[in-house]
Amino acid sequence: MYKKMRLADTIRVAPNLLGGDVRANVKSALRDKLEGRIDKALGAIVAITEIDAIGEGHILVGDGAVYYDATFDAIVFVPVIQEVIEGEVVETVDFGAFISIGAMDGLLHVSQITDDFMSYDGKNGRLISKGGGRSLGEGDKVRARVVAVSINEREPRESKIGLTMRQHSLGKMEWLEEDKKPSAEKAQ
Repeated sequence: MYKKMRLADTIRVAPNLLGGDVRANVKSALRDKLEGRIDKALGAIVAITEIDAIGEGHILVGDGAVYYDATFDAIVFVPVIQEVIEGEVVETVDFGAFISIGAMDGLLHVSQITDDFMSYDGKNGRLISKGGGRSLGEGDKVRARVVAVSINEREPRESKIGLTMRQHSLGKMEWLEEDKKPSAEKAQ
């Protein structure tokens, strides 16, 4: 889920950025420091959108930079358990598929794709069902539900988001469209 949050932080503006517009320099420093960072309490900080207030600058002895207390708005991505998301398959492996859900990737385990048994076709990089003739590969659009969240802010790449598509109205978008068609159309 994307959220707009009002945050506060102390930001260091390097000496080479001290000329010109303070607001623009503080926003640039905030973007460099925070965008792309994952915080366990906040989620993934996607963008700094607007500076609300900037306090007086402080200079520390031995450092030519100026430190400002700033209040600002940010867009953050927070995966929420039971949330239904739409994403794109970015990689398939023998144990499942990695789904890009915006600022992070989630894992769709092979047992959570369909009720059919899925096997990995390494030659074509696809997961294929045994009975239904369905397959899942890179670039496919899917709708899934978040079932597990474990955020690791020290090692963001170690963060884990578990997904499932084994519920009604979840799955590959093409499968959902097929399921909407009346039985007579499917047989043709």
